[in-house]
Amino acid sequence: MTTTHTADDILRTVTGIATAETGIPETELRPDLDLRGIAGVDSVRVLRMVAKIERTYDIELEDQDVFGLSSLHDVVTVVGKALREAAA
Repeated sequence: MTTTHTADDILRTVTGIATAETGIPETELRPDLDLRGIAGVDSVRVLRMVAKIERTYDIELEDQDVFGLSSLHDVVTVVGKALREAAA
């Protein structure tokens, strides 16, 4: 059975993970917010967030994609791509 994940579903999940890892309320985490400019959000927090996303979706994100992430929208795009590749 194949599970289809919409961009909105992925965004909700990723936002929840980002909130848990950064402590920033979901209401403040807009999809276009540049995560790199938030005080207290360092590369370690971002990598922990990515690891949790990978476990949640049972995927492995490419290093080149991870290093290019700056917003939740970017994360949704990369996760969606990885899910499509995993389903193929």
